[in-house]
Amino acid sequence: MPSSPNAPNTPPGPGDEGRDEQHEGDLVAGDDDNDADSSIGDEPTRDSLTSLRSSILAFHEENGRTYHSMSAGKYFLPNDEAEVDRLDLQHHIFRLTFDDQICLCPKNKGAKRVLDLGTGTGIWSIEYADEHPEAEVVGVDLSPVQPDFVPPNCVFEIDDLEKDWTWTKPFDFIFSRFMTGSFADNSAIVKKAFDQLEPGGYFEAQDMAVPFGCDDGTLTTDSDLWKWCLWLMQAMEAFGRPLTAAQKWKELMEAAGFEDVVEKVYKWPTNGWARDPHFKTLGQWVLYNMDQVMEPAILAPMTRSLGWTREEAIVLAARARGVLRDPKVHAYWPIHVVYGRKPLKAQGAKTSP
Repeated sequence: MPSSPNAPNTPPGPGDEGRDEQHEGDLVAGDDDNDADSSIGDEPTRDSLTSLRSSILAFHEENGRTYHSMSAGKYFLPNDEAEVDRLDLQHHIFRLTFDDQICLCPKNKGAKRVLDLGTGTGIWSIEYADEHPEAEVVGVDLSPVQPDFVPPNCVFEIDDLEKDWTWTKPFDFIFSRFMTGSFADNSAIVKKAFDQLEPGGYFEAQDMAVPFGCDDGTLTTDSDLWKWCLWLMQAMEAFGRPLTAAQKWKELMEAAGFEDVVEKVYKWPTNGWARDPHFKTLGQWVLYNMDQVMEPAILAPMTRSLGWTREEAIVLAARARGVLRDPKVHAYWPIHVVYGRKPLKAQGAKTSP
């Protein structure tokens, strides 16, 4: 296996991440460590449309997993049944984290027209549509893995968000979750969201930051879990889609012109090591979720960007999972939630005398 990476900018050590941020709850280790507008468009014939749909459904196969075929190679995680099941589980972990709220900005109470960026399985869009039948919800993704039966006010589109947005009607709520590593230019996405919102509309981004956090030194820089994280960060940097969105959403939103930008940072324990019952249960679910993504998260980036073999990536993931499951290692995944409002009036606009 290749030696440990020497990144040009050395990431902070465990525990350095987010110390100046607002954290939603402190983690304390337990006493027992053993515990439809941008659709593709009208094709001239039914045959051409059928052919296009078939090409989208012909998923790319790589390293024993399947990946999206539209704009193939852009997104690093698979889209097969195992990943679909994991994403639905991850959605419910967010619900547990946010006391069953679906989002944190004022649009949690309802919106008129909603856009879900990178909707994945569509579960967030479906549940928002169910809870707010007055809202029109549009979910967009590179992979057509969403269910066929959805609420009447929810639709899904297969499209590449890095290309021009062609919706003619504005939205009053745009939502993004776990899109770090998805875009080559996050600032361009924020600018598109700003332009696509009506005045007073909200953009909310929920994302996981790397590297890990750890407040008591039990996660060391020579552990296989830390090495896994460094390698992943380096591979995604070489891939041209660095894992930096979570820490930059606030800065990017403010630069784009959003006002009253709020950032909250939560902690997902890596397993059930926490003493607090809520965090202990949360950590157990997070372990079940993240244990399944350790291998696929590095498979494509490491083999595509750094020339590793599939076997080398699998070995690293297996070693990292061993540390992930260790209740003596009190690490956590930092979860950033950032939202802001588009001003009601254009900046610099003059009011009537």
